[in-house]
Amino acid sequence: MAHYQIRLAYDGTGFVGLQRQAQGRTVQGVVEGALRALGWQGRAVQYAGRTDAGVHALGQVLTFHLDWAHDTAALVRALNANLPPDVVVRAARVVAPDFHPRYDALARRYVYRLYCAPRRNPFRDRYAWRVWPCPQVGLLHAAAQSLPGRRDFAALGTPPAGERGSTVRTVLRAAWYPLGPDEWAFDVAADAFLYRMVRRMVAAQVEIAQGRRSLDAWRAALERPPQRPWAVLAPPQGLYLAAVYYAAEAPPALQKPWPEARFRAWWQALWNDRPGLGDEPA
Repeated sequence: MAHYQIRLAYDGTGFVGLQRQAQGRTVQGVVEGALRALGWQGRAVQYAGRTDAGVHALGQVLTFHLDWAHDTAALVRALNANLPPDVVVRAARVVAPDFHPRYDALARRYVYRLYCAPRRNPFRDRYAWRVWPCPQVGLLHAAAQSLPGRRDFAALGTPPAGERGSTVRTVLRAAWYPLGPDEWAFDVAADAFLYRMVRRMVAAQVEIAQGRRSLDAWRAALERPPQRPWAVLAPPQGLYLAAVYYAAEAPPALQKPWPEARFRAWWQALWNDRPGLGDEPA
């Protein structure tokens, strides 16, 4: 029996979240169902991080022990044959018996997509947040520049559900990139994230860039956090868990923002599942 790690992509629209729940369709539930079709008898898969209802992933990491007589390419094919259309295994490999996808992670990377338009677009709204009026790009950049560093981010989140602990985190990178004439992506990496931290980051920055919140108030909240997180939250459908980084993948390199062309090439490769480009660690 070997210990396998898989990299998973999924459309979060039809799920109540990643973690298995008493009611509702979950990513964990459908993956475990596919594994049982292959003879898996474990109690639960392990995962790198929870995602909420409606949140997508292009680089979620799960692990499990399985008695499998074939190579990892065959495992990918077998799992995908038993998974629904909105979930796909992109890669698999054997890892050490004590490897844990959450506790061994050194950094996680999220991307949030938004577009600017006066009316909704049903073909885009499943995967991005429509905002109007258009944010001022200079203010988006100015707000993002305040995020990198190690500090108390209590203004932007709470410890994950069911946990108690510090709200101090280290943000390695935070930057906005254009994806098209009316679309932007927020790229953020950290050692770990608080509950709904990225969605609050995005919502607050959009308010600043629309003139509804001041940069001074933003910076003050990051330096002297309020007792409760700000009551702002971007919708889930624009958020993607893009990558999880481990010891061999040099996450400190994430500290330096990429040039626009490099980010766009990486994102397009990740979106289009082009091996060797979209999974480039940094």
